[in-house]
Amino acid sequence: MSDRTGIFAGDNPFEITRTWLAEAEKTEPNDANAIALSTVDAQGMPNARMVLLKDIEDTAFVFYTNYGSAKSQEIEHGGNAAFVMHWKSLRRQVRVRGTVTREDGAKADAYYNSRSLKSRLGAWASDQSQPLDSRASLVAKAAKMSAQHGLSPKRPPFWGGFRIEPVEIEFWADGAFRLHDRFVWKRATPSDAWETIRLNP
Repeated sequence: MSDRTGIFAGDNPFEITRTWLAEAEKTEPNDANAIALSTVDAQGMPNARMVLLKDIEDTAFVFYTNYGSAKSQEIEHGGNAAFVMHWKSLRRQVRVRGTVTREDGAKADAYYNSRSLKSRLGAWASDQSQPLDSRASLVAKAAKMSAQHGLSPKRPPFWGGFRIEPVEIEFWADGAFRLHDRFVWKRATPSDAWETIRLNP
């Protein structure tokens, strides 16, 4: 599409996203990789929360969490998720919708092992999204996990990643007089070819 030039140019939406994220990492004060992840529960009620995007693969976006969490349960129930990544410093955002599968193998192990020791032990200590008596009880459980698992804890079986394979990726950039630029990449399934469309702001 000849109209898709400048920051929107390219034949690969994952590469465009990587480029935008790399630019944002130079200007955003905190967590340029933060995404607002949206899921839907079994009753059809939507839910959203901030998580950190940890990888942009050639075909998917990956984040990690506790499989017992509310977000995980909603993903497992529906099989789909959406997220938006917004950078105020760049006045840009990326919106993604797609199907979700677990990343529960070597990549999950490698990412878990790259985290600080306290974060790895914290993953063992937290029954994410479940009621908690007090912060003191969480700290005590973390200390217990430290004694139990030592300096090289293995990745908990209830903790790992999710891979979002998009069927839609939208790139948005702020324009003068609120005449924003929007381009959406769409396909029926993750194995289909992309179609790109310019949208009204």
